[in-house]
Amino acid sequence: MAELTLQFEQSLLNIKPDEWNALNITGNPFLKYEFLAALETSGSVSNSTGWQPSHLTARNTERQLIAVIPSYIKQHSYGEYVFDWSWADAYSHYGHDYYPKLLSAIPFTPSVGPRLLAASQEQLKDTSGYVLEAIKAYAEKKDLSSWHLLFPNPASLDLLNDKQVMVRKGCQFQWSNQQYSSFNEFLDQMASRKRKNIKKERRQVSDQCIQFIHFEGKDITQDALDKFYIFYHATYLKRGQQGYLNQSFFQKIRATMPDNLLLVMAEKEGEFVAGALFLKDSETLYGRYWGCLDEYKQLHFETCYYQGIDYCIQHQLKRFDAGAQGEHKIQRGFKPTPTYSLHWIKNRDFHAPIRDFIKRETDQIDQYIEDANRYLPFKNKL
Repeated sequence: MAELTLQFEQSLLNIKPDEWNALNITGNPFLKYEFLAALETSGSVSNSTGWQPSHLTARNTERQLIAVIPSYIKQHSYGEYVFDWSWADAYSHYGHDYYPKLLSAIPFTPSVGPRLLAASQEQLKDTSGYVLEAIKAYAEKKDLSSWHLLFPNPASLDLLNDKQVMVRKGCQFQWSNQQYSSFNEFLDQMASRKRKNIKKERRQVSDQCIQFIHFEGKDITQDALDKFYIFYHATYLKRGQQGYLNQSFFQKIRATMPDNLLLVMAEKEGEFVAGALFLKDSETLYGRYWGCLDEYKQLHFETCYYQGIDYCIQHQLKRFDAGAQGEHKIQRGFKPTPTYSLHWIKNRDFHAPIRDFIKRETDQIDQYIEDANRYLPFKNKL
């Protein structure tokens, strides 16, 4: 392959939007320049928040951008959803620093997607080996303890794996559209008791005189977005935490990538009482941000799950990715789905114990997925 120049950019703004987006051939909304730039320009990710942008770029001899990986130097493990706190504790116990580390991921977004972006499959294959070597060299130069690639799709998982990289397994719950014509047809696939329970939950919401308004794209009003942010922020404050994302971030993605947004607002007696902001592309709905001020029966399930399933059916989307965790999703038709991450550890003294940790964890995850499948609500476990 022609000579490549590989460089870690300390700001996404050093890269032109068009050349970055040209490599996002799947159209994944979280990999859009606009999404990542909103995180950076809003200050949600920065050196002060422990997320220093360090995006790996590969350019050819004509200075054309041919591959990228969104990456960050991390000073902690918050906002990642693949938990390595015990690894950091082990480092500290033996007098080593686990932070800073290099993370290739979408901040605060546990969603599977491409991580190595290139304009073609051929370029992906041609650059992957160079990328891995550049990452390891960068870790040595910057005295980074490790490199972690979170939630890669199968292509990125295969391309960025080698003998020195460890593969870790996780589990999420995903909803799959079996070409349903209506929500009732989806429910018809369930055992009677499970179907009745969901109908009861939905009825409890309507009995509280709560209705839903869907705002899409440029139809998202400023008032609705402002109210949503209050709900989102309040939900974190109830747990004594601050939301990872500030109001500026939501304003920016509304302005720069409206076609990827769906805002579902719950309304009671003419007032908004809760909201959920989804992202979407041509095949998938991504449930991400939710909030409310007061508690209402079953409102979270209706706003975040049933409204999303309804939307997928109406718009013929294939999949609903409703985020991390949540065994409660099983009874609502979300199937356990394996996820993966890659981990390169510079200090070889920690290779054996971390590999052992991953092996034991993988056995637990495999058993968890097997058990979760048995609790799916469908007549025939799809």
